[in-house]
Amino acid sequence: MGLWQRIFAGKKQATPAQSNNVASQDALCDFLARPPLLEADRLFALADQHAASYAQATPFPHVMIENFLTPDAVDSLLSEFPAPGDAVTWRKVRAETESGELMQYNKLGMPHVEDMSPALQELMWELNSGTFLRFLEKLTGVSGLLADPKLRGGGLHQVLPGGVLGVHADFTNHAEYNLDRRLNVLLYLNRDWQDDYGGELELWSRDMSRCERRIRPLAGRCVVFSTSESSFHGHPRALSCPDGRSRKSVATYYYTQGRDDKEVEATQRTDWQSLPEAELPGLE
Repeated sequence: MGLWQRIFAGKKQATPAQSNNVASQDALCDFLARPPLLEADRLFALADQHAASYAQATPFPHVMIENFLTPDAVDSLLSEFPAPGDAVTWRKVRAETESGELMQYNKLGMPHVEDMSPALQELMWELNSGTFLRFLEKLTGVSGLLADPKLRGGGLHQVLPGGVLGVHADFTNHAEYNLDRRLNVLLYLNRDWQDDYGGELELWSRDMSRCERRIRPLAGRCVVFSTSESSFHGHPRALSCPDGRSRKSVATYYYTQGRDDKEVEATQRTDWQSLPEAELPGLE
């Protein structure tokens, strides 16, 4: 019997009036008895497998890992992923440049873990855990990583039909904690995603002259990349998935207190970029 089952075992001699509470406790016991969504041994093996390619990747250090989430984990998360109209604290995200160019719209975000269902809460706890930080340090070579439990800019994301996220570089300094942003982690949850829906992640060169990689947002995939003032990325072409579908993802960001790799200007804003005319690489 596991720890949580033992904790609740004494409460199972419930009166009829307590039956609803007992059912809830049994469900919680069942949930807590499940294996983690991200197994430590597998994470560390993936870090060893991909560390060299991460460091050598262009246009900036990054990696795309297939089947990072198992099919069972994807099913569990998708079954609880809130719909746009659900009674949760979705934040409507919209942004435009000073010249009025629309860069982000038809996007919803939710960083509040307390409003998430159990499987999604579990994922967030694991992504903020010491185990996951050690995985990221081993994969990327960035030491002293810190998670952001408030998920500023992160959490659950979904983009609705017609939505875009323009190519941009993210803020490099956490406004509240005064920490240096070092890594982005993106997990995708889109089953049966068709190429004509769009929504692929584009990685652009540091001089914004060309797109160097396009990654489909397929269920179970994970993308990790280093954050700097020139890690330009986005999905800038209007999403054309059918009504009732959305581009679902989970985003978490990681920080250090200072950085020893290079001097990066501390910014607390998103650096949006207009796209040049350029030939696009093939989809992956």
